[in-house]
Amino acid sequence: MLSNRFAVVLTTAIAPALWGTTYMTSTAFLPSGHPLLIATIRAIPAGLILLLVARRLPTGSWWWRSCVLGAVNIGIFFACLFVAADRLPGGVAAVVGGIQPLLVALLGWRLLSERLTVITAIAGTAGVVGVALIVAPSGAPLDPIGVAAALGGAVSMAVGTVLTKRWGTGQPPLAMTAWQLLAGGLLLATLTALVEPLPVALPTAPQLSAYAYLSLVGTALAYALWFRGVASLPTRIPAFLGLLSPMVAVLLGLLFAGETLSALQAAGLVIVLASVTAAVAQPRPRTPLVPPVGLEPTLKR
Repeated sequence: MLSNRFAVVLTTAIAPALWGTTYMTSTAFLPSGHPLLIATIRAIPAGLILLLVARRLPTGSWWWRSCVLGAVNIGIFFACLFVAADRLPGGVAAVVGGIQPLLVALLGWRLLSERLTVITAIAGTAGVVGVALIVAPSGAPLDPIGVAAALGGAVSMAVGTVLTKRWGTGQPPLAMTAWQLLAGGLLLATLTALVEPLPVALPTAPQLSAYAYLSLVGTALAYALWFRGVASLPTRIPAFLGLLSPMVAVLLGLLFAGETLSALQAAGLVIVLASVTAAVAQPRPRTPLVPPVGLEPTLKR
C-alpha cells in the first residue's frame, strides 16, 4: 500500500514538473499578445486525443459537472495563467500562484472533511516563502490586471481540485480529464473569438512544435497524471506538488538560459522541497474530524 501510494505521488509530481516548462516554452517560441489563443490550442487538441483514447462520453449529471470542472480547472485557469504570464514577470505570477496549497487545504477541510493540521498550515506558508525566494521577483511595476489574473488562476485551480475530488469518485480519470479539457477549451475558444485578435502571420515551424508540446505533453499527459493523483490522494498532496513547477522553471533557466543560482534561490529550493515533503509525509488519518458536507450521519431515534 505504501509503495503504491509513493508511486502515485511520483507520477502526480510529473504534472507540475511538465507545467514548469510552460513559461519558457510560451515566452521563447509563441507570439506575445495572444494568451487566450495559446490556451485554446493547448486545451482542445489534448481533450480530443484523450477522448479518442478513453472512448467514453459523460452521462447524467456529468454533463453539467464536466462544464463546471472544465471552466474552473481549464477555461478560467488557462486564461488567467496566460494573461498573467503575458503581463507579469514570471516570478511575480509564481509567487501569487504559490498560495494555492493553502487554499486547497482550507477548501478540503471545509468541503471534504480533510484534516487541516498545523503542519499543513506551516508547510503552506513556507511554500509561499520558498517560491518567493526561488523566483526573486524584480522591482518592475506590477500590472494590476496581471496580478488579478494570477490570483484568479490560483483560486480557480484550488476550487477545481477540490470539486474534482468531491465529484470524481467512480469516474475514469482519463475520460474525466478529456471532458474537462474539451469543456474548458470550448469556453476559451469563445472568449478568444470575442475579445482577442488573431495573429496576423501564420505560425512558424518552431511555433507549431511548441504548440504540439504544450498540448500533447504539457496538457494531455500532465493533466491525465494530475487528475489521477487528485482522485487517489488527499487533495493537499497534489496541491503541494504544484510548488515543484517554479522549481523546474528555475532549473531550466540554469540549464538552457545561462542563469545562475543565488544563495536566496538555493534557500528557496530547500524550503519548497521541505514544504512538499512535510505535506506529503503526513500520515493519513483513520477517520475524518467531521462528516463531509451533506453526508452527516442520521441519528437513530
